[in-house]
Parts: sequence; C-alpha cells; structure tokens
Amino acid sequence: MNPSTLIGILASCVLLASVLLFTAESPQSFINLPGLGIVVAGTLAATFISYPLKEVLRVVRLVAIVFRRENTYIRDDISELVDMSRLWLKGDVRAVEASLEQTRNPFLRTGIQLVIANTKEDEIFDLLRWRISRLKAREHAEAQIFRTMANYAPAFGMIGTLVGLVNMLEVMEAGDLNVIGPRMAVALLTTFYGILLANLIFKPIAVKLERRTEERLIAMNMVLEGISLITKRRLPSFIEETLNSFVANYHDEIRDPEPPARQRDSSETSQHA
Repeated sequence: MNPSTLIGILASCVLLASVLLFTAESPQSFINLPGLGIVVAGTLAATFISYPLKEVLRVVRLVAIVFRRENTYIRDDISELVDMSRLWLKGDVRAVEASLEQTRNPFLRTGIQLVIANTKEDEIFDLLRWRISRLKAREHAEAQIFRTMANYAPAFGMIGTLVGLVNMLEVMEAGDLNVIGPRMAVALLTTFYGILLANLIFKPIAVKLERRTEERLIAMNMVLEGISLITKRRLPSFIEETLNSFVANYHDEIRDPEPPARQRDSSETSQHA
C-alpha cells in the first residue's frame, strides 16, 4: 500500500475516533443512516447524470490506484534507452528490435519503432506529443470526477439538513425539547457527512490522481527526450546524463545552501571524524 495513503487513513481513523469518543455523550449520536444515505445516494446520482457510464465505472479502479504503491520505472526506461542508443549507433537494427520485444513501456516502444522505420523526426514528435496530451486529458477527467463528487457531497448534506429541519418544525408546536433536540441533531448530521466525505475522501483522491498524472507526464517527456536524442545520434553517455537530469533531486534550482567547495570540505571533515 502507498505509505502516505496508509498514514492518511490512520490519521482519519484517529480523528473520527476522537470525535466519537471525546466530544459526544454517546458515539451513536453521530450515526444517522438515513442522512448518510441521502448524501451518498444523492452524490452518486448526480455523478451518474454528469458523466458517461463508462467513465463513472472507472471510479472503482481509480480508488484501487490510490491505495496501491505505483512505480513509474523511470530508471528502467533510461537504461533501455541508453542500451538501444548504443545498438542504434552500431547500426544493429535487429538487436534494437529484439530489445523492443522485452520492453514493457508501450510509449517507448512506439517511439523506437518509428525511429527504426526512418520516420521523420517532426512526425515522431507530433505523434508522441499527441499521446502525451491524450493521457493528460484522460487522467485529468478521471480526477475531475472525484472533484465533482466533492462538490456534490456538501450540497446533498445541506439538502438532508433542510429535510431534517422541516421534520423538526412539524413537532415544534409541542414545545418538547426532548423531541426537538434529537431532530435538530439529525438535521445537522447530514451536513457533517457531506463535508466529511468531500474533504476526507473525494478531494484527497482527486489530488492523489493529479499527482500521479504529473509523475507519469514527467516519465513520458523523459522518454520523448531520449528518443529525440537517439534520432540525432547523440552519444549514449550524453543521453544517459541528459535523462538522469529528469529524475535528479535538487533541493533548490536557484541557489544552493552553500558553495559546492564548502559542501565538499564539510563532507570530507565528517568522513575523517
């Protein structure tokens, strides 16, 4: 499981346990199945109305992605590109084709196949950039489903609250606080459910999917740059250094905390110590 997702789930459980155990006389006072049903059913109904069926059905798969620890395999792609560039410089086309059969990256495979077919460089880049744009648009739409659900959930929470208030007004003539109080609590719980679902489930999933898309786009642009260098017949060592810059971790691209010479001196001092 993704570590950050696990930490978030545990923190959410602690939060809900604190609310139920320490802020209420009875934890059952926060349980209202009809109110929860209004929020969940209303949110799902509005989502099905807003999006095509095939897009909504992908929601289950997308939730599984959030819980799964996913690897973009950038290092593997760099290694494959460098190896293929060596073979391409040698003119060993059959060896390049054999390497393509082993790669599991369809984007990389398509680009190298176009290079082998002597496709014009501009045409290769146009096709691969179109595939990048298509993936970005598709995954943005998938994340947008959860953002839409995050907008609907509080709204249906308010609808449930209004329904509860109407029921409460019907018994106000009796003036019995023992009846009015519970009805008011039930009315407010639906708003609680809507806000909770929106900010603890739907929005975090949307942000997680958007971050996943950003990482995948970086990987695809890295492959695109590698294919560009291969078409220009750059040296494998140059290609490797260029592609490694895509995954290098820099704390600050503008200024180092101290000059490189001082960093080396401090590291040597720590080693001698």
